Amino acid sequence: MPVVVQKYGGSSVGTVDKLKAVAAKVAARRRAGDAVCVVVSAMGDATDDLLALAKQVSPDPPRRELDMLLTAGERVSMALLSMALHEQGVEAISFTGSQAGILTSEAHATARILEVRPTRVREELAGGKVVIVAGFQGVSPRKEITTLGRGGSDTTAVALAAALGAACEIYSDVAGVFTADPRVVPAARRQAELCYEEMQALARAGAKVLNAQAVEFARATGIAIHARSSFGGPEETVVRAGSGAARIAGVAVEKALALVSVAPADGPRARQLLAAAHAPCAEVEGAAGRLTLAVPLENVHGLGPLAEALRALPGAALDAEGIGAVTVVGTGVSATPRVRQELAAALAALGGRPLAFEAGPLEVTVYAESGLLPALAREIHRRLLEAPAQEG
Repeated sequence: MPVVVQKYGGSSVGTVDKLKAVAAKVAARRRAGDAVCVVVSAMGDATDDLLALAKQVSPDPPRRELDMLLTAGERVSMALLSMALHEQGVEAISFTGSQAGILTSEAHATARILEVRPTRVREELAGGKVVIVAGFQGVSPRKEITTLGRGGSDTTAVALAAALGAACEIYSDVAGVFTADPRVVPAARRQAELCYEEMQALARAGAKVLNAQAVEFARATGIAIHARSSFGGPEETVVRAGSGAARIAGVAVEKALALVSVAPADGPRARQLLAAAHAPCAEVEGAAGRLTLAVPLENVHGLGPLAEALRALPGAALDAEGIGAVTVVGTGVSATPRVRQELAAALAALGGRPLAFEAGPLEVTVYAESGLLPALAREIHRRLLEAPAQEG
């Protein structure tokens, strides 16, 4: 019997009616003859609501207790979906990440999957049941409940697909991966196919359709990912090994960032403080004679104490209010100065200025005031992705 792993994001199961629609979709796939394992995220904004609740109790909650709290959102989704499938006459069973055999590292809030032992999943699939697994979570060697970071349900799905030898389908509220977020850039168009490297760069830069760690896992295991809409037709983007032909793959926006600026001699200490707060950082090109670090804030829960520690360094500056970035991703984009020049020109046309730049093998990023990001994304998309299409 062919096995398929389907993942449904929070927007796909955000209400009872949507959850019932997902149940109908899953039931139809099961009746068509496939063995189906479903990975679910928390309903709608449930994770954000739980995090806000924690912050009402403690401004800097212990990360272990946060993991215990936040994993409850996915457990609600998995149980309700199982109930909905039973109502449609389809046998189903729900498992937490630990019950499904998702073994992770010890790092709370940013754990990585080390191994998948899906013994119970295989048994129930063989018995004809739909298996529903809570995404975003696993268990460490010390039996601690862990979470995989935002978007971690994608990683759960890819890891299970690899362990089960299954196809992997990721469902969200958009029909695949677009050249930009179509809710921000109306002219964005769907990409029929992306290579792993392009998708990983887009995900790291803030594109929300797929998680960067999930793409890394898929690349390592050779799993193709089919990104589709929960509510639409057969349109999709397939992410798999590609040729790496030169092109611009897309534009991504990331809003919640901080920029840390210190004297070069204080760089090691600044990195130590960030690492202790589980805050990843990347060195970027900022003011001359200074070391500038960009810090994504999505999984940073103790910003207050971290900010105080950083500001204690002589001459250090931390800008964590209203900072974001726009990234252009594609093979060869950093080989010439054109993309950087276009980003600077587009920002200047909007009355802004670059706060920092960063370039990698597949991306060029400009850091700017977050209020300018939507307009900047539209402008750079027009300059780099729309005009060539019109000319051709």
